[in-house]
Amino acid sequence: MLADTIDLQILADAGYQGLAAQTCGQVVTPPRKRRGKHLEHLQWLMAHHEAARFAHSSARIPVEHGIAHLKNWRALARHHTR
Repeated sequence: MLADTIDLQILADAGYQGLAAQTCGQVVTPPRKRRGKHLEHLQWLMAHHEAARFAHSSARIPVEHGIAHLKNWRALARHHTR
């Protein structure tokens, strides 16, 4: 479905990072965590990384809240329909 729509971008969580690499940028995931011994010395890099992750999660949070809201109503409907 992503191949049919070129202009579509999907914000995904970190579990879909492999899909982001396969779809030429249509699936946007948070940046991977940097690893290494001397990263604590690169404070500006870590600050940029955390800012990028925060911006990505801030854009995704309304959708996550909407999904959680629907799931709560589904759970209530199961018990109160009869």
